[in-house]
Amino acid sequence: MNIRLTIAHLLVILLWGSAFAGIKHGLEGYSPEQLSFLRLLVGSLTLAFYAAITKMKLPEMKDLPVIFLFGFLGFAVYQTALNFGEQTVNAGAASLLVSTSPVFIGLLGRIFFQERVGRMYWTGAAISMVGIFLISTESGGGFELGMGVVFILIASLSESLYFVFQKKYLKKYGPLPFTAYTIWTAAFLMSFFAPGTLTQIASAPLGSTVSAVYLGVFPTVIAYFALAYIMAKSGASEAASSLYLTPAASFLVAWVWLGEIPSFLTIAGGMTTLLGVSLTYLPKRKELPKSLLEIKG
Repeated sequence: MNIRLTIAHLLVILLWGSAFAGIKHGLEGYSPEQLSFLRLLVGSLTLAFYAAITKMKLPEMKDLPVIFLFGFLGFAVYQTALNFGEQTVNAGAASLLVSTSPVFIGLLGRIFFQERVGRMYWTGAAISMVGIFLISTESGGGFELGMGVVFILIASLSESLYFVFQKKYLKKYGPLPFTAYTIWTAAFLMSFFAPGTLTQIASAPLGSTVSAVYLGVFPTVIAYFALAYIMAKSGASEAASSLYLTPAASFLVAWVWLGEIPSFLTIAGGMTTLLGVSLTYLPKRKELPKSLLEIKG
C-alpha cells in the first residue's frame, strides 16, 4: 500500500469529517455569518500565501462575474446555510444531510443538461428522502430542528449548483486555482460582516476562534490539497471512496470533541440516506467529474 496515498485518504476523511464538529464549536462564540466570514478569511490568506509561492496565475477579467457567482454559491451560501443549520442539528446528522449532494447533482444535470438518469437514480433519491425524514424527526422533530434540516439542505443544493456548472472552468484553470478564486470572492462577499466579526473576536471564547482558524486552514484548504494528490496519483474513482467514510468520521469526531452521541433514529436515518445516495452515485462512478468529489464541511 502506498503510504502517501493512505495518508492523503485519511486527511480527506478526517479533515472534512471534523469540519462539522468545528462548526458546532465555532458557533459557541460567533454567529453563523461571522463564523463563515472568519473561516473564509483565514482560508483566503492561506491560499494567498500558496498562490504567491507557486506564482499562481490570476483569472481572466471576463470570467470574474462567473467566479463571483460560484464563490457565492459554493462557499458563501453553502457555509452560512450550514452554520445556521448546525445551530439546531447535531454535527453528525449535518454531515449526513450534506452527503445528499449527489442526489441534487443528478437532478440538476437532468434539468439543465438533459443527462439521463435511470430507475436506479430515482429509487436512490426516494430512499434518501426517507433517510432525511428520519434524521429530521430525531428527538421528536420539532419545528426548530426542522428548520435546521432545511438550512442544511439549502447548503447541499447550493454546493450542488456550484459543482454542476463549474466543469468548464475547472478544465480551464485547474481544481486548486479555481477553488482559490472562488474562496477569495466568497470572502469578499462575506466581508459585509467583517466589522462585527473582528469586534466579536475580543469577546468570543478562545476555543471558538481556534475552531474558526482550524476550519479555514484544514478542511477548507489542506483537505483540497490531499484530494488533488489522490486524483493525480490514482484517479477520481479512488478519491471518491473517501467520501463514504466522511460521515462516519464526523460522528466519531463529534463524539470525541463535543460529546455528541447519535440516537438510534439518527443512525437509522443516516444508513438509509447513504444507501440512497450510493444508488444515485455508483452507476456513474466511472464518469465521475472531479467537481463531484468536493463534498466538504
